[in-house]
Amino acid sequence: MVEVTRGELVESEHRVALVVLEPDGTTALRAGAVDVPMLPRSALKPAQAVAVLEALAGTTADLDERELALAAGSHSGEPEHLALASGLLARHGLEADDLGCPSARPLGVGADHAWGEREPERLAMNCSGKHAAMLAACVARGWPIEGYLDPEHPLQRGVRATLERLAGPVHAVTVDGCGAPAFATDLVAVARLGLALDAAPADTPEGRVAAAMRAHPGLVAGPDRLDTVLMTVLPGALSKVGAEGVLLAVLPDGASLALAVVDGAGRAVGPVLLEVLRRRGLENPDRTAELSSLAAPLVRGGGHPIGVHRVRS
Repeated sequence: MVEVTRGELVESEHRVALVVLEPDGTTALRAGAVDVPMLPRSALKPAQAVAVLEALAGTTADLDERELALAAGSHSGEPEHLALASGLLARHGLEADDLGCPSARPLGVGADHAWGEREPERLAMNCSGKHAAMLAACVARGWPIEGYLDPEHPLQRGVRATLERLAGPVHAVTVDGCGAPAFATDLVAVARLGLALDAAPADTPEGRVAAAMRAHPGLVAGPDRLDTVLMTVLPGALSKVGAEGVLLAVLPDGASLALAVVDGAGRAVGPVLLEVLRRRGLENPDRTAELSSLAAPLVRGGGHPIGVHRVRS
């Protein structure tokens, strides 16, 4: 349970289900319903990026490390992010109008402010890197780009097969916010995905995706975003959030954490992450001060600190 306090009162409470798997797959920590169907949402993007690389195998096309990090992430819409996605499309004879994701403003606060009065664009949508990579795979394989988001399209059948190989069974399929198939699995399976990414040899698709995310955390998310900050301040960590309060994080000691906030409140993710780091002896105040201030910010009243986000002890 995560509490949000204001003064001496508990103002809000958020229940969190989580599982931590040791590198050997044994369960180190478990709380709540972790083996029931749920939607990891964008926390599954690393698996989607792996599927893209698998689809590209045997073709002359490939993604470089920066493109892979963008494909596995939910970017903030910084100019660097948009230029990278645009370049990936152009290299395969595509343009932004070919993207199947909806138009949006940048996800990052700073990028959105800099966007000004411009109209929303598909390229600015936080999933455009993933979509650009999917389209590139379709072009390379000679698959139709029309309908590339249909669960029965060859690309999406490959994504499902990859996810089931790395994590476990898919319980249901619906539609994500970006229009791509949203695969329902469970938190134990999400944690297994983290272990599979972390343990994979460097020359495998899984190993390449994990290395790209770690090498370019700023492309996975952006300034003042949890994924980027966690991977920056804790070398060896791997992090991917999902909508509605989901997190997949491989910790520097090789353990894999998967959590979901029951009511979907994203503000409850950070305090639980910090508590797991503390319990595993990985919270170093000298390195994680930035992470702590982002993950569990002080509650303010009249511009002054008046409360906290905390895990109930």
